[in-house]
Amino acid sequence: MRRAPGVRARAATGCALAVALAAFGSAESAPETTALPPLQPLVDATPDGATLRPPPGAWAGPVVIRRPITIDGGGAVTVDAGGHGTVVRIEASGVTLRGLHITGSGSNHDSVDAGVGIAGSGNRIEENAIEDCLFGIDLAQSNDNVLRRNTIHSKALVTALRGDAIRLWYSFRNQILENETSDVRDSVAWYSSDNVFSRNRFSRGRYGLHMMYAHQNVVEDNEFRQNMTGIFLMYSDRVELRRNRILGAQGAAGVGIGFKESSSATLEENDIVYCATGILLDVSPFEPETLNLFRRNRIAYNGVGVVFHTDWTGNEFRDNDFRGNFSQVAVRGGGSAIRNVWQGNHWDDYAGFDRDGDGRGDTPYELHSWADRIWMEVPPAAFFRASPVLEVIDFLDRLAPFSSPTLIVRDEAPRFDPPPLRAAAPREES
Repeated sequence: MRRAPGVRARAATGCALAVALAAFGSAESAPETTALPPLQPLVDATPDGATLRPPPGAWAGPVVIRRPITIDGGGAVTVDAGGHGTVVRIEASGVTLRGLHITGSGSNHDSVDAGVGIAGSGNRIEENAIEDCLFGIDLAQSNDNVLRRNTIHSKALVTALRGDAIRLWYSFRNQILENETSDVRDSVAWYSSDNVFSRNRFSRGRYGLHMMYAHQNVVEDNEFRQNMTGIFLMYSDRVELRRNRILGAQGAAGVGIGFKESSSATLEENDIVYCATGILLDVSPFEPETLNLFRRNRIAYNGVGVVFHTDWTGNEFRDNDFRGNFSQVAVRGGGSAIRNVWQGNHWDDYAGFDRDGDGRGDTPYELHSWADRIWMEVPPAAFFRASPVLEVIDFLDRLAPFSSPTLIVRDEAPRFDPPPLRAAAPREES
């Protein structure tokens, strides 16, 4: 007699639990060993489309999933690979991992030992705690997956020897939502397009998010805190960055958002605060007749608000708020940023008036390079910025310049009053 599908699923689940109980019994009959019961037999016994809920406790990995199933740990199940390989590897589509504590991957960078490795599409990785894993979640040629509300920590190594929290390699249309990563190396999207990074928190890493040859990605409502670099785009076009908060990218190479030969980017309503360099532009935009648009961003309390690596063009800065930066804009090599568009920005060092009350300064905002050229042309001299010696040199150069200063920026209609502070974007509840 043919059984109904629900009966078959319940029978398979019962078989899986029987395997689990047998594993427990085996462990109890050999008290001298500390080996964990393996999770792989339970996975192999779970039919397509069924849900495996292992009994609470610790289970041994590595585990390979080759069929569309759901594993739900309910927050009480640990999978520990004991320092060998990838803890959970998904080689199927339509798999869901939920509520697991995943730990103990290997330490091999060449084999990308990870908490979760995905080689399929349409999978969901939700509400898992991944720690003591070299890499967190690795997607390789894997599309249309959802990574949501996972916490990820790497191994206790120096930053350069850790793995990446989230790694996309030739992967498209994935959604990376509301995850929290810390004490990792980077999160990366390489050769990967049309992905969405939204409402995540990236902290205490090297690159909060590093994109290379990664086009048309959306990065919005994320927080990047105390990374060496917040976001860096390399050879990546048409990327949209909106309402992100990049905080505390300090150190000699600290950058809030960096560009290397990247074109047609849109940056709107981001907060870039307390970084060594707020925005770094290196030969960007790169493609002819393209532009990068910076609009309504707050660039505040940085060492330098915007740094141009060379005298370049093709960037538009409109309605941004520049406040509290030691220097608003700098150009390395003694050039100028005047060939870019500066329109309607608020500059807290503007020395002008708004007599007609239209909210715009009566005279243009102009930024010149005076003694600043010392540290622009000789970067190690930046260590002495704000020192009495350079302050005296700067004062004397402005009082009686030996040569004409270089005009760095000219904003024809600067905003007179600063825009109101924005609240941080709320995290959605499911």
